[in-house]
Amino acid sequence: MSTIILTGGGTAGHVTPNIALLPALRDAGYTIHYVGTRDGIERELISREDIPYHTIPAGKLRRYIDWQNFTDLFRIFFGFIKSFFLLGRIKPDIVFSKGGFVTPPIIWAAWLRRIPVICHESDLTPGLANKLALPFANRICHAFAETAKYLPSEKAIHTGIPVRPELTKGDPQKGRELCGFSSDKPIILIIGGSLGSQAINTAVRSALPHLLTEYQICHLCGQGNLDSALNNAEGYAQFEYVTEDLPHLFAAADYIVSRAGATTLFELLALQKPALLIPLSLQASRGDQIENAEIFQNAGYGLVLSEDDLTSETLCKVIHDLQHQSDTLRQSMSEWSDRDAITEILSTLSNALKP
Repeated sequence: MSTIILTGGGTAGHVTPNIALLPALRDAGYTIHYVGTRDGIERELISREDIPYHTIPAGKLRRYIDWQNFTDLFRIFFGFIKSFFLLGRIKPDIVFSKGGFVTPPIIWAAWLRRIPVICHESDLTPGLANKLALPFANRICHAFAETAKYLPSEKAIHTGIPVRPELTKGDPQKGRELCGFSSDKPIILIIGGSLGSQAINTAVRSALPHLLTEYQICHLCGQGNLDSALNNAEGYAQFEYVTEDLPHLFAAADYIVSRAGATTLFELLALQKPALLIPLSLQASRGDQIENAEIFQNAGYGLVLSEDDLTSETLCKVIHDLQHQSDTLRQSMSEWSDRDAITEILSTLSNALKP
């Protein structure tokens, strides 16, 4: 029986693919541990999975000048030291990293202890954490075929992204009941990311007087972003964040408005839900969501609205466009051929364990 450490955090997109792997890892006989931060969203999500969770200090890997870059160097160093001793105690046979700023210290420590490391890159171009980890990894799996040109050919493996099977098993009636919806108007599920989006929340709420004449709105607005003044608005339901009931909300939704994290895009493809993507702007990211959204749109799977152009008026207009083009978008999505990411990744793990 082999022992594996899973790691990844910072956003749900760095955690849910690991969660999708858990049943297959258990069936394959792995003993599973998870390494994340003390206060990150990964701790909350993994707490439901009945596996040991270990914390290390982590510093944010910023691309801009900030005084915290100096103090975070010490956090990264202490994260590396703690990772080194943690690996000595757990004695894993392999490490699988989904990315995020928590992961480089554990990867560096694994390399020093000669423990095989498999990384996974979800976005079109590698993020900073994976760039720092890549020299120390045995293999790097990637979601988009186009990503291969940014990676060493001897390490790159195109696997796609693991999607939780339960997402496709939702009950639309239960989703309607969770929202308190009784009308036959189409339902729009709005997802601002696991941390929420002030820009999306503001535009959606400003557009409600118009949108609610034609649609019902289920709004996942992020922790601390509920608006009590809208609690009794007919046809509008708001939640901070949803986990177990998310499949039911997906099943009930006719259309999706979402950020453009790669994990979300592959989930939308698996569900074949027409989507309007509002990627994070360059002011708030390195542009990875913009690249992801362009690929999604060019393939005919959804529409894109730049955050810089986002207003209540533009949001309403593009949602109407989404409705009118929904049949065409569903047809394109139905022709998408998914890779069996879970099987591909398990095979990569198995090969890395062979002497």
